[in-house]
Amino acid sequence: MKSSYDDTRQHLLDTGHRVMSSKGFSCVGLSELLNTAGVPKGSFYHYFKSKEQYGQALLEDYFSKYLKDMDLLFSLEARSTADSLMRYWQEWLKIYSEPCDEQKCLVVKLSAEVADLSEPMRLTLRDGTDRIIARLAECIEAGREDGSLPQDLDARKSAVTLYQMWLGASLLAKLHRTGESMVQAMEATRTLLGQE
Repeated sequence: MKSSYDDTRQHLLDTGHRVMSSKGFSCVGLSELLNTAGVPKGSFYHYFKSKEQYGQALLEDYFSKYLKDMDLLFSLEARSTADSLMRYWQEWLKIYSEPCDEQKCLVVKLSAEVADLSEPMRLTLRDGTDRIIARLAECIEAGREDGSLPQDLDARKSAVTLYQMWLGASLLAKLHRTGESMVQAMEATRTLLGQE
């Protein structure tokens, strides 16, 4: 690890993502995080005033990367906007059908846990998910405009419905330890978007 402050801060965030996506926020103490990262306590407090502020920065970093990945996925050449949107759901199906201990989605892992513990973290989760839904709505609207999605779709309502359904399916996949709910979400998505 480089000694640059920017690298150390990002290293702490990357380590936290790996550890907390597996164990959750409350179950990971500061000592465990610092030991895993190989960073002294003083360096942590150089960047973050508290574990809560660290959690907020962790979520902000997660959403920033997630939205960049979405933008990249939607910018890849496809036959239509609908194809790009379906590719997004196929990626979700592939990535988030993994076993619980390998989940990478901090929204799925931390939302219920921290929403009542930390108002700043709850707001960061809310704002981040709102930005994801906005990206989905933009894509649906573009699909309506290019004719690859049904004209009668309400872009915003459809985006909210789809995102809620996939979050719920991801939670059920964690509970049941199977990808069945994810497959059902994909079937419902195809129906809702007229892609059967």
